[in-house]
Amino acid sequence: MNTTELARACVEALLGVGVRHVVLSPGSRNAGLSLALAGAQAAGVITLHSRIDERTGAFLALGIAKTSRVPVAVVTTSGTATANLHPALMEAAHAGVPLVAVTADRPARLRGTLANQTTDQVGIYGFIPSADIDDPGQLAAALAGIADGPVHLNVQFDDPLLPTDAFVPVTRQPDRGPWERGVPHLLAQGPATVVVAGDDSGPGPRVLAQAAGWPLLAEPTSGARNGPNVIRGYRLLLDTELGQQVERVVVAGAPTLSRPVQRLLARTGIEVVSRRARGVWADRPHPVSFEYDGPFEVDPSSPAADPAWLESWQTADRALSAKIADLLAAQPGLTPYDVAAAVHAAVPDEGLLLVGASNPIRDLDLVAGAYPVGGRRLVIANRGLAGIDGTLSTAIGAAIGRPHTTRAILYVGDVTFLHDLTALVIGPAEERPDLTIVVANDNGGSIFATLEQGAPAYADGFEKLFGTPHGVDLAALCSGLRIPHWKVSDSAELAHALANPNGGIDVIEVPLRRDNRRELDEQIRSFA
Repeated sequence: MNTTELARACVEALLGVGVRHVVLSPGSRNAGLSLALAGAQAAGVITLHSRIDERTGAFLALGIAKTSRVPVAVVTTSGTATANLHPALMEAAHAGVPLVAVTADRPARLRGTLANQTTDQVGIYGFIPSADIDDPGQLAAALAGIADGPVHLNVQFDDPLLPTDAFVPVTRQPDRGPWERGVPHLLAQGPATVVVAGDDSGPGPRVLAQAAGWPLLAEPTSGARNGPNVIRGYRLLLDTELGQQVERVVVAGAPTLSRPVQRLLARTGIEVVSRRARGVWADRPHPVSFEYDGPFEVDPSSPAADPAWLESWQTADRALSAKIADLLAAQPGLTPYDVAAAVHAAVPDEGLLLVGASNPIRDLDLVAGAYPVGGRRLVIANRGLAGIDGTLSTAIGAAIGRPHTTRAILYVGDVTFLHDLTALVIGPAEERPDLTIVVANDNGGSIFATLEQGAPAYADGFEKLFGTPHGVDLAALCSGLRIPHWKVSDSAELAHALANPNGGIDVIEVPLRRDNRRELDEQIRSFA
């Protein structure tokens, strides 16, 4: 098949499934496709982003797809370049994010030979749907499942690789279809019920909890942590006598932050009513009494829930929150929880907050109160596999994919920040969104101090195996990347830095202690 014709057919096919952004990394084997994409950008039908690192480019595409809610393509050349897409595709698969990986390949006759940059790229991403493309007629079927998550197009390009004329695409992206809520399933109000809202569950759990008068246990990235029914300290209260009284759980999204929630869902005698989550492997890892793909509503004909049930949770939550606030106020310096609370408070209406994995999102979960309903704040994270990989790139993409955002903030730990530094290598012609990156820097992996391996019995090898201190000078690093950098030491300085963004990408570094992290968390857990 002629490379120019195949490359242009690929672009037309991407436009046909609604792709509006494409992230490209340079190469020779994908050169014809790159020029076809440039033609599409010149025609005004796509926005083309270039990145020198394919791994960064894939997470950039992931971030754009997460906030734009339409498919985004990432394009690479052949060889090791293709392997660098795998982490982002895994995250997209488990979170149900529409991502198209287009990997250029040598023609099939060269496989199994010493041909340069040639390996087995067919099915390289395992369970992610993949097609080996050498004819335009294969493209439509290969892209058919894009609404459910990522797909892989491995496209064979043969010599000659470059076109001799300009390309103007004829396909236009389809209009977005109307949002369909689905037919609701009615739930009786009677049993002692809590609503668990995991990642990306949307506002439905909040609406249900308020209508029924049930406590709402909503993770920060659920899209439901709004309104009066939110129980901020739920993960501590679940192991109390009050938590033991739960008879039924209505769960939506992917709740992965809290072991107490997982224990609740697996508890013997609990009725679990589930709305199926997005992505692959969406079955709950515990017994489910009833599962439904649509929304839940309260059955108005059923006896109303006892108002004392919600009131008891709200009373316990207020008392717990006050104890935590007093403890944090008594600390001699900033704690990770203070940083999380300040970041949460800095997100305005229509704002965007992306939170890194490990401790930052868990700290936010404990101290972040409910946002007012109607503020249209969006809080997101890569919770499909909950890794730290590509977090900065995802945040940059998320800000690009949501152009109406009034303020975008990324909150991460230092290891997560360092893990994705190539995200900050952005060419002068590339879009650079306004994004404030807040780095809680405790010089290592403090989450492990709060887990089993942080116990005194494992202290001898802890720093080498888990703490992994790095000693990096973030100010010097940001200077080399030409990124404004603040280093703050107290709450007033942090609040001032958050209130005065430089525009473009800037970094606020908050040095923190790590040696007392386990002790601090143990004190907080003792309050429940």
